[in-house]
Amino acid sequence: MKAGIVGLPNVGKSTLFNCLSNAKAQSANFPFCTIEPNIGVVNVPDKRLDHLADLVKPEKVIPATVEIVDIAGLVKGASKGEGLGNQFLGNIRETDAILHVLRCFEDDNIVHVDGSVDPIRDKETIDIELQLKDLESTEKRRDKILSAAKTGNRESQKELEVLDQIITALEAAQNIRSISFSDEDRANYVNTLQLITDKPVMYVCNVSEDAAVSGNDYVNQIKQAVSQENAEVLILAVSIEADINELDSYDERQLFLEDMGLNEPGSSKLIRSAYQLLSLQTYFTAGEKEVRAWTISAGATAPQAAGVIHTDFEKGFIRAEVISFDDYNRFGSEQKVKEAGKMRVEGKEYAVQDGDVMHFRFNI
Repeated sequence: MKAGIVGLPNVGKSTLFNCLSNAKAQSANFPFCTIEPNIGVVNVPDKRLDHLADLVKPEKVIPATVEIVDIAGLVKGASKGEGLGNQFLGNIRETDAILHVLRCFEDDNIVHVDGSVDPIRDKETIDIELQLKDLESTEKRRDKILSAAKTGNRESQKELEVLDQIITALEAAQNIRSISFSDEDRANYVNTLQLITDKPVMYVCNVSEDAAVSGNDYVNQIKQAVSQENAEVLILAVSIEADINELDSYDERQLFLEDMGLNEPGSSKLIRSAYQLLSLQTYFTAGEKEVRAWTISAGATAPQAAGVIHTDFEKGFIRAEVISFDDYNRFGSEQKVKEAGKMRVEGKEYAVQDGDVMHFRFNI
């Protein structure tokens, strides 16, 4: 599962990517600094994993991860191939969620591709290009089924209705993620189109240090603009986050954060939010050799969760022994949880809950 960092050229995408991944992607004050997408595998900060490790004292601790992709900046006309448009749109289509970086700070020393700071305009520039690309692919699909719909094919007629709804929305400059569809229509007709503007999105407002806690007028404008879009808005002082990231010691970083009025790096919050944006959740395994966070899709069943460890676990699944993280943390050990009668035995239909500590029984 991948989250793609997108935005106009020179808004702080690669600097943010470096903060998240320590991959040191090239970052410079000119457009199209990023051409090929940079990919980083980022650990998901999770205090529950730290608590489990403290209790179990294993040989190894392995966190959950999420893949972050730094994609080349987009400009007006990208849907027609301007700039690096075709490459950008191809890269973003391959991601599962979008982290849309918007410049919400003034700095005469950093060039803006359009000559002035206006995050609403910047958002609309990218939205329009993505909407135009989605419109193109939807109209192609419509043309393909139109003949069958005219002959009375009910399935094609139903799909045509949904496609026309999508086209109407895109022509009205609406992102498809803001449109409500029935579960059946979404599964049968919408999801198969893999529309870019249907991907879940988080707007990352890149602000100056003095706006890192409360934001500024630019951030307020963005919050108002996306209020109907079912999207999260995150405030992040990207350049300051980069400076904090360069400090050697944990104590130094914490002092810097406290001076800014923050209790944790904004990048940590962004990583967790990206994880949730991708509809992912975590379960744990805990033993002397290893305490580990495993990534599953929200709503996964116990056999599906077992399959993340090994396909044989899913094929031969018998049952799962489950402890909630809260109970494990409360009683302090697996043995004490058992003695308190808080360990549960769950079968194939069990929907794994975020934070479950699990053992799987299987037979091949």
